[in-house]
Amino acid sequence: MPVHPKSAWLAGAAAALLATASAAADESTPALAVSALYTADISGVARGVRPRAGRYLDNLDVTAELDLEKAVGWRGATLHAYALNNSGGAPNDLAGTLQGVDNIEVTTPRLRLFELWLEQGAGQATVRAGLYNLNSEFYASDSAGLLLNPSFGIGSELAATGPNGPSIFPSTSLGVRLNVDLGDDRYVRAAVLNARSGVLGDPGGIDWSFDNGVLTIAEAGFTGPTRLSAGAWRYSKRQDDIRTVGPGGLPARRDAHGAYVLGEQRMFGSADGAEAYAFLRIGVSDGATTPFRGGWQAGVLIDRPFASRPDSQISLGVQQGVLNRKFRDNLRDAGGRPARAESGLELTYSDKLTNRITLQPDLQWIHHAGGDRDAKNRLVAALRLKIDISPSPAE
Repeated sequence: MPVHPKSAWLAGAAAALLATASAAADESTPALAVSALYTADISGVARGVRPRAGRYLDNLDVTAELDLEKAVGWRGATLHAYALNNSGGAPNDLAGTLQGVDNIEVTTPRLRLFELWLEQGAGQATVRAGLYNLNSEFYASDSAGLLLNPSFGIGSELAATGPNGPSIFPSTSLGVRLNVDLGDDRYVRAAVLNARSGVLGDPGGIDWSFDNGVLTIAEAGFTGPTRLSAGAWRYSKRQDDIRTVGPGGLPARRDAHGAYVLGEQRMFGSADGAEAYAFLRIGVSDGATTPFRGGWQAGVLIDRPFASRPDSQISLGVQQGVLNRKFRDNLRDAGGRPARAESGLELTYSDKLTNRITLQPDLQWIHHAGGDRDAKNRLVAALRLKIDISPSPAE
């Protein structure tokens, strides 16, 4: 597959900058930090479909951050590179849900350059530019991060938008992000991203044309023991309506936009014992360019639930993707009996077996899978293995 010359230049420039780190690094705090994590899941439907079966899938994350002030004297600048490789099966082919059941499942397994951005700090503000994962900072809840269902990562009403999905896992897009620290744990951030995602490793690679317009997203809030955030997003160009047909038999074009609120609350505990957090997220969309007119997720995360297991975590989450009228009409036309929402309940437990190995069993119950009222409830069982293969710090 031919590589766009701008893509080749971008990858080459990153490699050259990262290569300078070893010569300029401070021995106590090196300029270059590298980490690698291998994640493997065995996931399958234990009840609700036949034949019952499972799938193996994995994900390799390799990240590198270069402090450019230490490396080349560029004050306040950081270069971040993130490659990921996915392989294996697709458990949602068995489960048949709209929102998915495993957050490392991809449509096409391959090696990708997931992120490559440069950040520049100036006072209380930072600017990032490059291939950027919007879900790393927008529409993200720390206390929901242990759960495997993709809806707990980013709301389905946003995840299901765009000509090739928004700039999230597994393919990001070029963009610019501004973050301003307002003091007293308050912040405001905004990003403008290419509406068509695509990275090195995807067919066609990076989209430099911006022919599909841009996705603009903004979020503001405050953090601390209580966190409350609100955000909004909008595409600059109209997107395909999922049902209505315009002149010539092509899909009608609609404004695609939405908004969300996030809340997190530290409930009880201390750093020496069990500590609990609760979260609630609610999102809405235009209801014409995605199957979802909205959705919500809520749950609890408990760190160190067992005193004898200091690295243990347990989390319970409930979620619902609320379907819009157009999608339900489409399903009805296809002979289905549509439900108003696809819902799920998840329980998961994680614990470190060694400093580098973590094991995480997981159970999910899915109601009205695929938005079909007649679908049997699914019970999805999974086992996640994480192996930290980061290089050991230099002695």
